[in-house]
Amino acid sequence: MANALEREARSLLTAKAVRARAGQMLEIGLAGGLSHFTIDLDRMDGVAEAVLAVTRKAYPTLDIPFHARWRHFVLGGVDRWARLADAGIWPDRAARARAEFDLAIVSVLLDAGAGAAWRYRDGATGADIGRSEGLAIASLDMFASGLFSDDARAPFRTDADALAQLPLAALTSAFQVSETNPLLGLEGRTDLLRRLGKLVAERADVFGQRDTPRPGGLFDHIATQASDGAIPAPAILSAVLNQLGPIWPSRLELGGVPLGDCWRHPAIKADDATAGLVPLHKLSQWLSYSLIEPLQRAGFVVTDIDGLTGLAEYRNGGLFVDHDVLRLREAADAGRAHAVDSLLVVEWRALTVALLDRLAERIRVKLGRTPDTLPLASILEGGTWAAGRAIAFSRRPDGSPPLKVISDGTVF
Repeated sequence: MANALEREARSLLTAKAVRARAGQMLEIGLAGGLSHFTIDLDRMDGVAEAVLAVTRKAYPTLDIPFHARWRHFVLGGVDRWARLADAGIWPDRAARARAEFDLAIVSVLLDAGAGAAWRYRDGATGADIGRSEGLAIASLDMFASGLFSDDARAPFRTDADALAQLPLAALTSAFQVSETNPLLGLEGRTDLLRRLGKLVAERADVFGQRDTPRPGGLFDHIATQASDGAIPAPAILSAVLNQLGPIWPSRLELGGVPLGDCWRHPAIKADDATAGLVPLHKLSQWLSYSLIEPLQRAGFVVTDIDGLTGLAEYRNGGLFVDHDVLRLREAADAGRAHAVDSLLVVEWRALTVALLDRLAERIRVKLGRTPDTLPLASILEGGTWAAGRAIAFSRRPDGSPPLKVISDGTVF
């Protein structure tokens, strides 16, 4: 029985399950069956136009990169990581890819919400940078300085032991945190990196195939799954979820398998033990999108990029609420704060994933593109995330999302 249960649990650790359950939530909503939202698809064309407007402004040639952590390492037109990496000496392409996996994994895990007050003073330009972009540059500076390395002569690496013993004071100092510059959830971030270090050290069979154990060893684990030099993007997500899953704070489990960013909603039907479960895997999918380019640079062809889904986070989700595609049944819910496992938030996030697929189809039709020439990852970057941020600032002076979520920093 345990084997069947474990198989059912692992079926939720896939992009296919995210898309299927999100689609089910949308169908229920369109039939009027959700407790918190109604859906008006007639408003979708306006959303598509808003997304195209910000996309054309940011990428006039419509040559749009993927929505990935690498975009945040570009400051003032200078690609900070590319400049460092291109000047480095790498024995082969795989060595650089391991370093890029090391950097992307740690940087994404450090990128829970920063809070509105925190800023990072960039040493190179003197600029004060907040939010996700500030966290990115701070994490890149930490990586480049060797904070996560066991070897002072080889700074561009993240070692399991260095992470497992990471002092809170080191991150506090590196993030320039003080009483006047507070950063939300610093202890939680430190704990997450330590748990990552311990897991990587224990799983040398996965993370130490070509080097001492390091998160970047996941590159070698994924590379072994290539067929004729090709790796499907959903396989990247499966590796991230199955190999890194145990580091997350314990939430739902099924058959002893931690389900990560997965939540309960009674309307979701299935004929096995996964009934009522809604996987979303937002942070893991964003990390997976961020691992595509290192694999490509290492010579692999990454296929089925649209096999991954849109991201169930508050900029994409806010886009649909602020444009009135999604409407609250109870107006008072807009003024309340909601737990991340509340039915309202689970509905909102799942509907966001399904609506992003519908929106992508409309945008491609308007541009005469296909999923191959304009993947969802590029529409998110162009795109939906920026349009969600833009309308949030036009509606609310602080740019906050239209719905308040009480998050522990491991979901959004």
